[in-house]
Amino acid sequence: MTTGLQVDATLDLPAVLLVGGKGTRLRSVVSSAPKPMAAVGQQSFLELLVRQLRRQGIRRLVMCSGYLAEQIEEKFGDGSQWDVAISYSREQQPMGTAGAVMLAKESLAGAGDFLVLNGDSFLEVDFPRLFEFHRAKNAIVSMAIAPVENAGRYGTVQIATDGRVTGFVEKTGASGPGLINAGVYIFSARVFEHIPQGPSSLEKDIFPFVLDRGVYGLEQAGLFIDIGTPEDYARAQALCDQLCNAALRK
Repeated sequence: MTTGLQVDATLDLPAVLLVGGKGTRLRSVVSSAPKPMAAVGQQSFLELLVRQLRRQGIRRLVMCSGYLAEQIEEKFGDGSQWDVAISYSREQQPMGTAGAVMLAKESLAGAGDFLVLNGDSFLEVDFPRLFEFHRAKNAIVSMAIAPVENAGRYGTVQIATDGRVTGFVEKTGASGPGLINAGVYIFSARVFEHIPQGPSSLEKDIFPFVLDRGVYGLEQAGLFIDIGTPEDYARAQALCDQLCNAALRK
């Protein structure tokens, strides 16, 4: 069985999905499944991401699993049900976002550029446009940027007029609008030169130290949702129809 989606072309860009986190803050409402497997309507949050990728022609996926990995692997298998090809990179201990990407390196053999997505957030993003932007800038990292009303809980991104990321501001807790890193990236394979062996974080250990290598941000005005807390998850449930439509919009 396949999705039945109409897709004009295949975007020759593999996607790495970071789905290995424990989701400790969400445990009170999703206690027996990994966070990306939390139900949103009739499907899991992770299935929405897979459908979004496939809808825009991205068919080669690598899932970086960890906590309760068997649930994800049993559900998605080789990906044929969604007309994609899925492989798995399972961490044996928590590796952080950068460590998980490094573990996936073997699964990305031959890829010059690749997508990376957080498995607990959704952004309505034009992947081909982001890829064109990435190539035009010859960036080591291109990140999708989302404008939000309450940026203090996320931390903000500082961007120059040409799209170059110049810095990051940590979470302040203060309310107010701003631009945030939405957890959707395109990496050049050059990034592996800057990721150490062992656990490490993209946000804390990699991005601030490769700014001079060419990190760029492209603002995306579409729907942004994460499910990091019970309140966020409730919002995703309330916006279920809108979220599902956004995942299938091209």
